[in-house]
Amino acid sequence: MLLLTGATGAAGSFIATQFIRQRVPVRVLVRDKAKAQNLEIIPTVQVVEGDMSDRSSLTSSLEGVDRVLLISGPAADMTETQCTFIDACKDTGVRHVIKFSGLDARPETTFPFGLMHKKIEDHLEASGLTWTHLRPTGFMQEYLREAPSIIRDGALYLPLGEVRLNPVDLIDVGKVGFLLLRDGGHEGERLALTGPEALSIAEIADRISQATGKTVHYIQVSPEQRRQALVSHGIPVEIADALDAQVHERLKGGLESEVDLSTHRLFSVKPTTFMEFAQRNAEWFRSASAAA
Repeated sequence: MLLLTGATGAAGSFIATQFIRQRVPVRVLVRDKAKAQNLEIIPTVQVVEGDMSDRSSLTSSLEGVDRVLLISGPAADMTETQCTFIDACKDTGVRHVIKFSGLDARPETTFPFGLMHKKIEDHLEASGLTWTHLRPTGFMQEYLREAPSIIRDGALYLPLGEVRLNPVDLIDVGKVGFLLLRDGGHEGERLALTGPEALSIAEIADRISQATGKTVHYIQVSPEQRRQALVSHGIPVEIADALDAQVHERLKGGLESEVDLSTHRLFSVKPTTFMEFAQRNAEWFRSASAAA
C-alpha cells in the first residue's frame, strides 16, 4: 500500500496526477474530504481523512501502508506537523518514508522553511525508519504568480539582481515523485532536483516574452519593496518574511544557482526547459482571465 499526503496542494497534486494517469492504485491522506471530491471519483484512488498533526487520527489511515511520500504545505507549524506524522508512521509499521524536502534543507540556510525541512529530515533519519529525501529547487510555477504585473505592465518586478536560478517544472517533480513512491528504493539517499538551466531573471523575462509575443522587462526592486507588495496583496506577514529571507539567500548564489540533473537521469525524466514551461503557460501570462 502506497500513501501520498498533500495531494491537493501544489506539488502533491502533480504527483497525484501521475498516479491517476498511470492508473496505479494509491491512498491519499487529506484533512478534509470535501476538498478532495475530484480525487474520490477516481477508481484507483482511495481517499482517507486524517490530521497529520494529530497522531490519534492517523492510525486507520496508515494501516497496511508500506511506503509514504510526505508533503505538507508551508506553515509555521510544519516541523511539528511532519515530525508528528513520522512518529505515527513508526507506531503503525510503515517501513519507508520519502520526505518531500527542499534543496535548501541545510543547517546554514537563513530561509525558515529550509531550516524546517532540515529539522524534519534529521527527525526522520533518527526515527529508525527507512528514509529518502527528495530535494527540489524552486518551482517554475512560482513565476505564474507574477502574471498580474506581466499582463498589466509588461514587467517582472523582483529583487534578485543578476543572480542565476535553476527553477524546476512541477511536472518533472511530479514524475520523479510518482516513480519514487511507486517503485521505492533509493533508501538513505538525498536526491537533488533542479531545472536544466541556471537563468537570470532578465533571461526568464526574455523567455516569457518569446512565448507570449509580448515584451516583458525585468525591473529590479528592493527586497523591502517586494515584501511590502506581498503584504499589501494579502500574503500573511510570516510568509512574506520567509520569502524575504529566501530572497537574501538567493542573492548569495549557491545551490539554487547550480544545475544538477542527476535525479532526472536516475529516473529517465526529460528535464523541462523554462522556454517549454513558458510556452505551455503562455495564455496564463497573456490573459488576466487565465491568470485569475
